[in-house]
Amino acid sequence: MPKVSVILTSFNHEKYIREAIDSVLAQTFTDFELIIWDDASTDNSWQIIKEYSDVRIKAYRNETNQRYVINRALKEVASGEYIAINHSDDIWVKDKLEKQVAFLESNFGFGAVFSNTLTIGEDGNLLRDLNHVYTKIFNQPNRTRYEWLNYFFYNGNALCHPSLLIRKQCFDVCGLYRYGLAQLPDFDMWVRLCFKYEIYVMPEKLVYFRVRDNEANTSGNRPEVRTRVAAEFLNILRNYLQIETFEDLVAIFPQAKKYYRLEGFESKFVLCMILLEDSTFIFSKLLSIELLFDLIGDATKAKKIKSLYNFDYLDLIKITGRYDSFSQGYSNSGLELGQLLSSVSWRITRPLRWAGSFFSRSKK
Repeated sequence: MPKVSVILTSFNHEKYIREAIDSVLAQTFTDFELIIWDDASTDNSWQIIKEYSDVRIKAYRNETNQRYVINRALKEVASGEYIAINHSDDIWVKDKLEKQVAFLESNFGFGAVFSNTLTIGEDGNLLRDLNHVYTKIFNQPNRTRYEWLNYFFYNGNALCHPSLLIRKQCFDVCGLYRYGLAQLPDFDMWVRLCFKYEIYVMPEKLVYFRVRDNEANTSGNRPEVRTRVAAEFLNILRNYLQIETFEDLVAIFPQAKKYYRLEGFESKFVLCMILLEDSTFIFSKLLSIELLFDLIGDATKAKKIKSLYNFDYLDLIKITGRYDSFSQGYSNSGLELGQLLSSVSWRITRPLRWAGSFFSRSKK
């Protein structure tokens, strides 16, 4: 049984896939299996994959594009203690696995380790535009899991998927990548992961992350991407509903201290208030109001909320008139929702734009 199962997803990257495969096979840490799963590429990707004869390679191909090949590899093939993910257009530094395996072997309190990254363009050279979001967003300091949950809530994703090495048991505890998410499945996984495990970001730049020209990345600036990101982020925020103790709530959101009551607390109500206080995300207001309707519609919870916070259905009516959930306060300015998604949603989701990094680039 190998120590590491490397899952390399493939979809229409004939120009890059050889570099991606070679960067795995050249690792200084050699106790791994390489599971390459091609998601019905229509170019020569599969032919290139079949040229390899390394005994560590297990190659699979879907007859039709199915997405979520990482889930299939995890359920059906992967046998390693650790799981690493690579994509068919990204490249690893040769000692990536060696350094990350050593970290997890000596730090049992951590569920996963990531790394900082270098950003390359179509030609494989370092990206010359140093102001490009991808040159900075993946180079992050370390945070506690509570600090990461706060960061994710307000900023979105900042962890590079192909830099991941994770204990396989984390998928048993947290579940697999969530079906239905096309742009942000890895981001959703990081949120769920941090509710259970500490993570670590190695300061070494162990991955070359490729940025395609003309917004060709899955997370590129396109209308369907902007719209889908909004819907997916709204649902990812629901992960925070699992907070049960006031201690955890304050650890993630220090401002929640003001909602402390000797008589107890109602976690979902407090989360609603925090969502309303966030002036950035349109999704926050939508989720908060939806949850408040559910809470006020539950007679027992409504009574508790009235007792603890002096909030009732009349206050909800005021909120629905105060917060313009569908146009973020722009309804009187002539902007329609489509225009809003083209401007505000794109601006606020800059850190997320790489986030489809395996679905539909066969990173699925």
